[in-house]
Amino acid sequence: MVDEVTRWLVVTRAGVLPMTLTSGLVAVLLAAAGAGAGRVGVDWLNVTLAVLGIVIAHIANNMMNDLADTEVGSDTASYPRALYAPHPILTGLVSRRRLVLAILLANVLDLAIMVTLIARQDWWVAAFAIGGLFLSWAYTAPPLRLKRVGLGELDVLVTWGPLMVGGVYYAGTGELGWPVVAAATVYALLPTTVLLGKHIDKIPYDAPAGTRTLPVLLGEGRAKALTQAMMVGYHAGVAALVAAGALPWPALLTLLAVPMLVRTVREYAKPKPAEPPVPTPVWPLWWAPLAFLHTRRAGGLLVLGLAGWAVWALVR
Repeated sequence: MVDEVTRWLVVTRAGVLPMTLTSGLVAVLLAAAGAGAGRVGVDWLNVTLAVLGIVIAHIANNMMNDLADTEVGSDTASYPRALYAPHPILTGLVSRRRLVLAILLANVLDLAIMVTLIARQDWWVAAFAIGGLFLSWAYTAPPLRLKRVGLGELDVLVTWGPLMVGGVYYAGTGELGWPVVAAATVYALLPTTVLLGKHIDKIPYDAPAGTRTLPVLLGEGRAKALTQAMMVGYHAGVAALVAAGALPWPALLTLLAVPMLVRTVREYAKPKPAEPPVPTPVWPLWWAPLAFLHTRRAGGLLVLGLAGWAVWALVR
């Protein structure tokens, strides 16, 4: 028997939610630093609601993807999604009806947050919220199914960057300049590498099924090279934004993740092992966990650096 807390932690894929929380925290800390410097005014209730909204939206997205992929026959008992973690429907963790109700509840909560933020800020908040909902739906659901035509990775880049970071920042400040959009896009490279890694892992399953993710279209070698380039590009991007004055210098704390970056890039240059060299609960995924560990380390250090700067800016 599985208790209800564990059941819904699994169903919502709570383990990957820190990437979304990091997007929200980047926005909050950039807003706090701007407030400390006297450049912007921040509505702290708004940013709190906006961060809650994007986390709920990610939860809804995870459940919507599982539902849509099961409905169209992409998720089966032999597909990696059902091998590296219990599939909500295929394993009987929840019924289809309960999953649909949970999706509806999550979207109703987000609708309530959106309406509240519109009333407290303006109608532009709706553009971020509806844009995110559309991309979440279009990622796997017919007729667009962006994942199947090599656009799922771009979907994630836009969602985890300009929409999430930009949306939270705008909800709290009522403005959005190029430095925030640039920082959002650079951070979004990290969660996109995780998706690329997962899709590289799934090439042997996706290609025969006609699911043309970007790694299927590029081939494993070029897809791994692209993932390596995006990991390096994140660190180079942060350094460039600091040099341009778009990010404060403590953001360079993220460069302490460079040793892990080097190890990850080197692993990506090797073939996937036939068996995991160490026990891993997410096998047959290999490339995705490597990218996730780097993303967690680099993203966490970025937040830590921005937090230090924001506190200093607010108290000085």
